[in-house]
Amino acid sequence: MLLRSAAALLLYLVAHMPLAALAEGLAAPTGRVILTVEGAVSHTNAGTTAQFDREMLERLPQHEIETSTPWASQVVRFAGPRLSDVLDLVGARGARLHATAHNDYKAEIPVADAAKHGVVLALKADGRYLSLRERGPIWIVYPLDSDPSLVEAGAGDRMVWQLARLRVE
Repeated sequence: MLLRSAAALLLYLVAHMPLAALAEGLAAPTGRVILTVEGAVSHTNAGTTAQFDREMLERLPQHEIETSTPWASQVVRFAGPRLSDVLDLVGARGARLHATAHNDYKAEIPVADAAKHGVVLALKADGRYLSLRERGPIWIVYPLDSDPSLVEAGAGDRMVWQLARLRVE
């Protein structure tokens, strides 16, 4: 009985451990790197950067946003980890993110947006992985339909597709 209680307690603690605590041993990617986070971060796995392959991002809790975008004719169901979870995992310490896409498009994103709006780093759209040709492998997605003020505030400009790099400042 004591062994079962100890095992249950251990499972509970691991399941409820903050992401930042798990990051102390941030593993190195084993697959193709699809995201590099640099700048003011505490937890790294490749020199001064934190690199992620798709499998690493999929091990984080996955969330969905159903929203229309200016680039699609209908509502799309996006899925991936929350940006705030990735920032917690790398121990981000800053107020701004500089997002850079594979095509060198750049956008500045307030770090506060990540938690405030539940921004997702979409790996999938309507259940299919996003390819580079389909605005992937990562697309920063805001829930535009759930908060009309996001459109007015220019959140669409911060919805970087083909995301490759985040710099925390």
